[in-house]
Amino acid sequence: MNYKKTNASKTTISRDVKELSQETDNIYKTISILSKRAKQIGLEMKEELLEKIDEFATTNNSLEEVFENKEQIEVSKYYERLPKSTSIAIQEMLEGNVYHREPELEEVIEFSEDELSSDDVSSNESASDDSNEKKKS
Repeated sequence: MNYKKTNASKTTISRDVKELSQETDNIYKTISILSKRAKQIGLEMKEELLEKIDEFATTNNSLEEVFENKEQIEVSKYYERLPKSTSIAIQEMLEGNVYHREPELEEVIEFSEDELSSDDVSSNESASDDSNEKKKS
């Protein structure tokens, strides 16, 4: 993903909570979605950075020599100047580019009181039968 072309803010700005939570109608869900997306973006950026740094890596067996590669430093500085992953995630959500869904809820089976009481009696009888058999042996 090209993070250089994002409209995300490079500095901290105050956000309207109501505007952010419009899509979910719940600020806690919104924060959860944003944090998950920010983690995804952060991992993508980290992998991309490590790939670019590895291109310039040199193998040096001597621990005494510290070798500073200017290309590696420039690549690192470029990534430091990019907007933070949280800012990018917020901007994506404001633009409507974040897809999220809620997990499907399991169907709740309701029993009448008669069914519950008959199940309780039969399970209690079988439990008492099991305990009586254990006492006899």
